[in-house]
Amino acid sequence: DAIKQMLNLNSQQPKALAAEPVWKILIYDRVGQDIISPIISIKELRELGVTLHVQLHSDRDSIPDVPAVYFCLPTDENLDRIQQDFSNGLYDIYHLNFLAPITRSKIENLAAAALHAGCVANIHRVYDQYVNFISLEDDFFILKHQQSDKLSYYAINRANTRDEEMEALMDSIVDSLFALFVTLGNVPIIRCPRNSAAEMVARKLEKKLRENLWDARANLFHMDATQAGGGVFSFQRPVLLLLDRNMDLATPLHHTWSYQALVHDVLDLGLNLVYVEDEAAATTGARKKPKACDLDRTDRFWVTHKGSPFPTVAEAIQEELESYRNSEEEIKRLKTSMGIEGESDIAFSLVNDTTARLTNAVNSLPQLMEKKRLIDMHTKIATAILNYIKARRLDSYFEIEEKIMSKQTLDKPLLELLRDAEFGQPEDKLRLYIIYYICGQQLPEAEQERLRDALQAAGCDLSSLAYVQRWKAIMNRSPSISQATQYEGGGTRTVSMFTKLVSQGSSFVMEGVKNLVVKRHNLPVTKITEQVMECRSNAETDDYLYLDPKLLKGGDVLPKNRAPFQDAVVFMVGGGNYIEYQNLVDFIKQKQTSNVNRRIIYGASTLTNARQFLTELSALGGEIQTPAAS
Repeated sequence: DAIKQMLNLNSQQPKALAAEPVWKILIYDRVGQDIISPIISIKELRELGVTLHVQLHSDRDSIPDVPAVYFCLPTDENLDRIQQDFSNGLYDIYHLNFLAPITRSKIENLAAAALHAGCVANIHRVYDQYVNFISLEDDFFILKHQQSDKLSYYAINRANTRDEEMEALMDSIVDSLFALFVTLGNVPIIRCPRNSAAEMVARKLEKKLRENLWDARANLFHMDATQAGGGVFSFQRPVLLLLDRNMDLATPLHHTWSYQALVHDVLDLGLNLVYVEDEAAATTGARKKPKACDLDRTDRFWVTHKGSPFPTVAEAIQEELESYRNSEEEIKRLKTSMGIEGESDIAFSLVNDTTARLTNAVNSLPQLMEKKRLIDMHTKIATAILNYIKARRLDSYFEIEEKIMSKQTLDKPLLELLRDAEFGQPEDKLRLYIIYYICGQQLPEAEQERLRDALQAAGCDLSSLAYVQRWKAIMNRSPSISQATQYEGGGTRTVSMFTKLVSQGSSFVMEGVKNLVVKRHNLPVTKITEQVMECRSNAETDDYLYLDPKLLKGGDVLPKNRAPFQDAVVFMVGGGNYIEYQNLVDFIKQKQTSNVNRRIIYGASTLTNARQFLTELSALGGEIQTPAAS
């Protein structure tokens, strides 16, 4: 909404749909592009009156008489380019929107440049937008996509980070979280574990929020709950739960079974966009560019099924395909009965007046075409995933890891699985071993040695293990933490595959893939979220800091009587994933009642899949093994 208002030249959206938008051009930097692309499609940009959207640092021609909306970070490089545009007189009307607040000195330099270029009158608005975060879903945000390694788990935990680097990293997280709450219009109550990166973020954020609240001139929250309708949440304030990735290293490595998390794990979903190799090209060996598929909230099928287990998704695609074929048959039957076989426009117009049924069928054609496009796209994505599941035995990995997490005995010993050359890729075996090491029972050293030899023989890079061992030793020393992160995997049941997928007409060959049903269970993040939202007394969360920026004097002691929170923002410092996001979505769905609407927004400094997370763990392990770093 904030971005649509900005594109409407910072005035409220007109209620009447008939209102003609003001035509304008949009000029953004890379970060601005990352923020806009997951939430506003090119079609929606057109509807908002954007006729042209271009990169700030590209060669642009002068376009007079049209407002130019700039949307970028106030970096020196970007400001230099804007000043260059002033002096070249590229546009007649400038609306400058900065993603993050611009400093006093920079705005003075900009004003001097405008004066020098003689275009002060052409600059209509300069705005600080406070939108420096990326919304991937209505309830999921990340802070960075370009250069996200600056906020990664590795960047926060590496051995030789200098103090000033760490400060800058934390400030960058705090600025984005501050922007998030300005955009939501609510001041949260902050909870977080002590002595962690999350505490550094919490203290800085509380200070920033408090300073803003008590600054009469610059208070950005005057719309808060004092006025009806202020803020996105209800009158009750949300809780911001800041957590540190170190509380749970197993979940980011877990093999998964739900659609969205699988797309992220095996196909590298990024900014709601995924690139899929063309099947035909793959078999014929022709080099074709992978096809970009948009997975956003306008896609009804995606919204409904992104959290479903994979076989359910395949069955749903099959059903959609059948219903589409039926509609298509209906149109063909009508045409045959009317005696038109050709598709010519004249033939259509002849019949148009005579039959309402055909008109109806023709009117539904655009929706049908769109439906067909989405079915084709999801068939393509699901087929690509299915090929990975079969090649890497991902269903078996998921089943075994769920057993390990729920402390069940395995059908085959782990050593046998790791030695099986047909069983998945080296990366999959390493993920399985680390999860077993973190969640399984303690193994004797000789047994560990045998498992590590098997991994080495399978071609795994073991440098991550040194870091995981050190992490586990630290966790074992603080019992309150290790108690909170007890895994209680739901375990799985195998049911027979859906009949639709076994039939001859199915587009998916599901032979050899298990139809796994997962029992509902809470991951460590969700368990802690539940305790904090319900305000339950618990040895571990009671020790969490409690910071309220609205209090004049900051304390971090829990107040005695507290009402449960209806809304929460859960933020993971050091990288999040779709597995935790989906688990929180399922949890809050269960908690909805007819009279209380509860919300959880999940956020993370970066979004990482298992391969990226393993790479970070290996880099950290490499630092331990080289004595220079220690």
